Amino acid sequence: MILLSELHYHPPAALFAALINADVLLLEAHEHYRKQTYRNRCLIRTAQGVQPLTVPVIDGSRAEKVRVSAIEIDYRQNWIHRHWRTLQTAYGNSPYFEFYADYLHDIYLSKPALLFDLNQQFLRLLLKCFRLTLPVHLTAEYHAHYPAQPSTPISGLASTQLVVADRRDWLTPKADSKTREPDTPAASTLVRPYPQVFGPGFEPGLSVLDLLFSQGPAAGSFLQ
Repeated sequence: MILLSELHYHPPAALFAALINADVLLLEAHEHYRKQTYRNRCLIRTAQGVQPLTVPVIDGSRAEKVRVSAIEIDYRQNWIHRHWRTLQTAYGNSPYFEFYADYLHDIYLSKPALLFDLNQQFLRLLLKCFRLTLPVHLTAEYHAHYPAQPSTPISGLASTQLVVADRRDWLTPKADSKTREPDTPAASTLVRPYPQVFGPGFEPGLSVLDLLFSQGPAAGSFLQ
C-alpha cells in the first residue's frame, strides 16, 4: 500500500501508526499551501495544557496560492528560539528528551529556507527513530482525487501494483476535517495510551515527539 499524505511539521503519532502498514510513503509536493494545518504546526502538551507550535511563513496572506514545496520560512521572527525553549520546558524532564535533543536541534540550526525542506529533514529523522525503512517519494503532479491505481508511474517509484491510500488532510487540528472514507482508520484508535509528562489523563492527537520523548526506543510498541 502506498500512503499518500501532505508533509507535516512534527506529525501526529497517528501518522506513524499508519505507516507501519504501508509499503511506500508518497508526499504531496504540488498542492497549494493551506494555512492552519499540520503543514506548519504541531501540538504538544505543556503544564498549561495542549499548545500549538507554529512555523511562520513569508507572506502568509497569499501563501495559499503558492505550491507547498515553495513556501518560505519567515526567519525574521525568532520562532526557533521559542519552539526550542517550549520543547525544553515541556519535555526536558521526560525520560528520552536528551537522547534525541541534539539531532532535532541541529536541524533547527541548519535553517533551511523552505518549510518543505525543514519538514522533510525532521521526517527523515523521525522515521529513523521509529526504525521505519519504507521508501519516501514525492508526487509529480497534483490530483484533487488521487487514483487508487495510478495510470502513470509515480515519480521515483518503479512500476508497481500497490494501491494508493489517499490520507491527505486525514489528520488536522481543525474540527471540520474532510469526510472520512469508509476504510480510513480513526486516528484516535491508532495510538495506545502511554504515560505523558503532564496529566492527568491521556491526551490523543499530539505530535509524535510527545510519544518519542516519553518512550524512546519503545515508542513503536504504542502504535497499533
